Amino acid sequence: MVSIPSKNIWMRRQQCPCGDWKCFVTYEGEAEETIIASQLIRNDSASSQAMVSPYVGMVFKNDDDAFEYYGNFARRNGFSIRKERSRLSPQLGIYKRDFVCYRSGFAPARKKSTAEHHRDRKSVRCGCDAKMYLSKEVVDGVSQWFVVQFSNVHNHELLEDDQVRLLPAYRKIQEADQERILLLSKAGFPINRIVKVLELEKGIQGGQLPFLERDVRNFVQNRKKVVQENDALLTEKRETDTMDLLEACRAAKEGDPYFVYDVTVDENDKVENIAWSYGNSIHAYTMFGDVVYFDTTYRSITYGMLFGAWLGIDNQGEIILFGCALLQDETPRSFTWALQTFVNFMNGRCPQTIITDLDPGLGDALRRELPNSKHVISLWNILPKVSCWFTIPLGPRFTEFKSEFETLYHLEGAEDFEFQWNQMVSRFGLNEDKHIALLFSLRASWVLCYTRGCFLAQMTTASYSKAVDSFLKGVFTSQTCLRSFFEQVGISSSFKNQACEEVHYIHIRTCLPMEEHAQHILTQFAFNVLQHELVLAMQYAISETPNKSYIASHFKNMDGERLVIWIPEDEQIHCSCKEFESSGILCRHSLRVLLLHNYFQIPEKYFPSRWRRQSSLVPCDDQSNQNGNDAWFQEFHSLTGTLFSESSVTKERSDYVRRELKKELTRLVNEVRDMPASNGVAMNLALSPTG
Repeated sequence: MVSIPSKNIWMRRQQCPCGDWKCFVTYEGEAEETIIASQLIRNDSASSQAMVSPYVGMVFKNDDDAFEYYGNFARRNGFSIRKERSRLSPQLGIYKRDFVCYRSGFAPARKKSTAEHHRDRKSVRCGCDAKMYLSKEVVDGVSQWFVVQFSNVHNHELLEDDQVRLLPAYRKIQEADQERILLLSKAGFPINRIVKVLELEKGIQGGQLPFLERDVRNFVQNRKKVVQENDALLTEKRETDTMDLLEACRAAKEGDPYFVYDVTVDENDKVENIAWSYGNSIHAYTMFGDVVYFDTTYRSITYGMLFGAWLGIDNQGEIILFGCALLQDETPRSFTWALQTFVNFMNGRCPQTIITDLDPGLGDALRRELPNSKHVISLWNILPKVSCWFTIPLGPRFTEFKSEFETLYHLEGAEDFEFQWNQMVSRFGLNEDKHIALLFSLRASWVLCYTRGCFLAQMTTASYSKAVDSFLKGVFTSQTCLRSFFEQVGISSSFKNQACEEVHYIHIRTCLPMEEHAQHILTQFAFNVLQHELVLAMQYAISETPNKSYIASHFKNMDGERLVIWIPEDEQIHCSCKEFESSGILCRHSLRVLLLHNYFQIPEKYFPSRWRRQSSLVPCDDQSNQNGNDAWFQEFHSLTGTLFSESSVTKERSDYVRRELKKELTRLVNEVRDMPASNGVAMNLALSPTG
């Protein structure tokens, strides 16, 4: 009987952006099954450590745990096991289990076949008496399984580690490997080549996979017919579920007049592509749509559709979902439709910068549809591919290559980059490598010297990349159909886009008036970034040039000089690092020059509206009460700071404060507990004077 997957399975796109249909990209740690397989492959010291041998009286919660334990013991000792007999009773159900060595008993006599090519394979069974028998008992109402017989006496030779893994019981093809095998088989790879590709991807020597070449051949042959029948069923399921998704969009439009969606159909009136966005997402875009990240990482194995998500970042550093799409393929035509649709959703307003993965087809569509938007490819989308492409070809030299690659990324000038890039390519013998050629052709979109000064709103950082990955994995729960997936996206969108800023007490780290002033204007996320720059500003010396500009020099790193231009008449400041142009937060070099000129406050023009507190999507309730709380906690912090400062002068003072403070705090806590629990006014306890 043929069955289609009960879950909507989402996987990272594996097709390589180089355009070679036989080239795939793998991601470290992506599939749990791959991790398990790798653990089975590696016979390290941990796996060879002795485990406790089963014994009579040993207790297990259930028979499955017992079988797993005995199986692990068997593998470490050079044999495998099988389930023999079980006994059943009306009261207890199955109450006895017999597990035996795989060579237990004898094969029954077979009638001789008259077939011309009969294979007379010899049985491995030789009457081995190694076994573990269990019996179930109910103790205090809880079922437990006890070992009642155990023998580890074998009448055959036990296998070494490199042999025992080849026993049929341990030759498992994990789900991730099954998907990969089927993809390679469809691409026309012969069986021996598929095995070689898997070995290269896992970085292991030949013959070290947890299964044999014949296992792969049998798997492919057994699945061919099933795959063909499943494809027909999946096509039918996709047509049905996409119509349900379309109906869900219509229902959402009735419930929310600001909800928008669009769809394309083929000549048979079947859905090809569909995109949608929510009212609160469109509202968020008007405030934070200056930078958009278009993520096309995942595709549905069940439906064969690519998922695209338009994401942003708000003034609190939280991810915003602007909209999403399901595309039938990864062609420039589909990407073009998706981009046109998104711009229409956002009332014709294009983002200042759009960040994507490394995809030449998507890049071509962006140049046509968003010619005035700067296209940037995040380094965090490139580094995993660099590891995949060059780890095996370069071998032990890859570490050196990666270090030099990252150094070139941070170079200041385009000419220096291109010159040193060519030197690196020649030194590592990569002149004819197609992936190196692809990276160089797209350098204007990812190398720092080409993208410096583009507004990115902190969206190319490692923390944002991890947050996006976490957000998407939360969306891609095991949904059974597209409609439930649509609902999950809606829930995630609502949660992200309507979250109010959780206010925490912010420590002042420099005691500079400039820092205290910024604290009341910026959100906590933006203030933390500025505060970090302000602290680092103290590590720079400032020297004035003849043309009234300034050179900011780090006290250790002599190569880290920056040119700062200060125009006092207009209160304009420009730094060669272009950090403000990139993030909207003044850099340490500019802050150091402002401090040199005795500025107690940062000029208002350097507090962009997108990072201000009043730009929040959902204003927090009772803002005046919140301001009062801020003042109270500031006063509390000031008093405690003075107290601890004064008490640290002598040991006598310190002992006195400890003793008296404990008494007073205990008294206050008891009095507060005796007060009414509520008087109808709630104080925002998200604040904490201790941070």
